[in-house]
Amino acid sequence: MREHVLRRQVVEEMHLRRWPHLPPEGEIVQIAWVVAPEEREKELRLLKTGLADGAAPPSPKDRHYSGQLYNGTAFAWERHTEGTSVTVFFTGAHSDKEFAKVREWMERFPGQVVRATHINIVPDEAAAEAMLERMPFRSGEMVSSRLAGGNRFWSDFRIHEGNYGRVLIAANGCDPVALSRSVQQLQELGNYRNMALLALPEVREQWVELDVVEQRLRQFAAEVSDPNSRDDMLLEQVSGLSLELTNLSNRIGYRLDATKAYAELVSERLEDLQPEPISGFHSLKDFARRRFLPAVRTCAAYRERLDKLTARSADLTALLRARVETRIENQNAKLLESMERRAAQQLRLQQLVEGLSIVAISYYGVNLLAYVLKGAAHAVPLGDVDLVLALSVPVTMALIWLFMRLAKRRLLNDPDP
Repeated sequence: MREHVLRRQVVEEMHLRRWPHLPPEGEIVQIAWVVAPEEREKELRLLKTGLADGAAPPSPKDRHYSGQLYNGTAFAWERHTEGTSVTVFFTGAHSDKEFAKVREWMERFPGQVVRATHINIVPDEAAAEAMLERMPFRSGEMVSSRLAGGNRFWSDFRIHEGNYGRVLIAANGCDPVALSRSVQQLQELGNYRNMALLALPEVREQWVELDVVEQRLRQFAAEVSDPNSRDDMLLEQVSGLSLELTNLSNRIGYRLDATKAYAELVSERLEDLQPEPISGFHSLKDFARRRFLPAVRTCAAYRERLDKLTARSADLTALLRARVETRIENQNAKLLESMERRAAQQLRLQQLVEGLSIVAISYYGVNLLAYVLKGAAHAVPLGDVDLVLALSVPVTMALIWLFMRLAKRRLLNDPDP
């Protein structure tokens, strides 16, 4: 069988990277980074240092790897489009020293941390209530919902000691497979949420810049309508505005597209989790609706405004171009009119020269005829020579005029050689 070179990669993409089955008690630590391309090699080297003896390390082309660390703890590593996530599962007995050592290994990974989470899983809600007293959650900001598998979570989605967010989950007899899927989806929702919001600070910063650009566009529109304004100065202004808008789009365009994609993933995870509200707590849907969706809409509004200003800049550029072309057409029309006047003047001058040339040629012709008649008068009696010469003047002029007219008509009618 001759397989397509990408067949197996495509098939792998169709399967979710499931976490290992989770028991009803344990701890999970996950960190997600934004990693630059030049940091990928360092990331793989560090990953190899934590693997169990004899474990085959992932290749540079791998996007997902799961196995055991040097101490037998299960973990999962996944490479994303913009970054990486590492998740470590403490499902058995472990010491605080070993827990701190694994966290120290994770924190040495390259890149910029966008989310770090410490999750505690307990068997039921009674155990969770007892642990809540020791959790650093802010009581007025607690978010809690019961998820699709029957398990329940608590969190305030804030950064606590050690720069980690904290999540508490009560398994409530949930099947290990369903529990693993539910916790993974909850984590993905949080990770995608943070990735989606990376554009928000930059959007707020650039919003003021858009205000300045919009004001300059209004001023430019007024100057374009002023017939006394110089076209070269207007062209310089609109070129600067277009360049500035292009730079703004290039700086944040990819981030805004990513925000839109991540926001859709957050909505999908919310739908998958099917969170049920619990009296006395903010529900997961309410938290997303009041905190996350406004931020996403702000990014979308910025993108729409940027696109509209870019379109206005293009319209004003087209208007300026039409103005310049109209002025050029008017100048060309005046030039043609001037050329027509000059051609008419040249034609009249040429006709005057032709009339004078007929008189001159007739004068020389009559003089030549006078020499002939005076010479012939000595041999043949011609009568009054002066009278003959006087009568020959109009005849000579008429013949010369007719000859020139025929010659001119022939020259103008004959094709070019």
